[in-house]
Parts: sequence; structure tokens; C-alpha cells
Amino acid sequence: MNILVGSIIQTKKPHPCGSSEWEVVRVGSDIKIRCLGCGRIVMLSVTDFEKRLKKVVSN
Repeated sequence: MNILVGSIIQTKKPHPCGSSEWEVVRVGSDIKIRCLGCGRIVMLSVTDFEKRLKKVVSN
């Protein structure tokens, strides 16, 4: 998987604010993403992140 800090990703289900696009803030054993709609930051394990990922919009 080629996820870098600053990548924009799209999730399968939208966030409650209505946006489904996120910016990757941190990559490691956990992945931290920031919602582009409301700014909420969420930290996910790599396996949870891979389940929720629909596509990489930009790197």
C-alpha cells in the first residue's frame, strides 16, 4: 500500500459531516487522518484503515 503523509483518500462510508475525503496526517503502526469537511482527526490501526479505504484520490 502506497499511503504517504499528505495523501488525500476517500472512505467507503461518509463521515457524519457529509464528507468522505480525508487527508493522511501520520503513517506508522497507526494511521491518523483528518476529515476535509469538518477537521476532525481520527486514528486507526492499519487493518481498520485498509477496510475503510475506497480509493486514493491524490498522493
